[in-house]
Amino acid sequence: MAERRAMGALESSVLACLWQADAALTPGEVLEAIEDAPAYTTIMTILTRLWQKGLVDRELRGRAFAYRPLVGESELAARRMRATLEATSDRRGALSHFVGSLSKREERALRKILNELDNQ
Repeated sequence: MAERRAMGALESSVLACLWQADAALTPGEVLEAIEDAPAYTTIMTILTRLWQKGLVDRELRGRAFAYRPLVGESELAARRMRATLEATSDRRGALSHFVGSLSKREERALRKILNELDNQ
């Protein structure tokens, strides 16, 4: 029996495929690019959901839609981080735990970004 993917893993794989592409991809092209890909209809469903969420755009190419990302990986990660932060009643605590988990390199990068924002 095939192992089930973690929730959101397929969506992440599809987005990663689109981010790496130089042009919009059809569901068939995405299917070919993803290792151990599920059925074609599953890929179509994921792409349609991403389009409905406003994360990808689509254009008609022949009889199929071709999809391209509207947001980059870092922007999507920031959106997800923001949504997670907004979901907690203790934002200060969540931020404290997050910053406390950063490596020294990540901490320096965060300090630099905060300083740049302060100087704007």
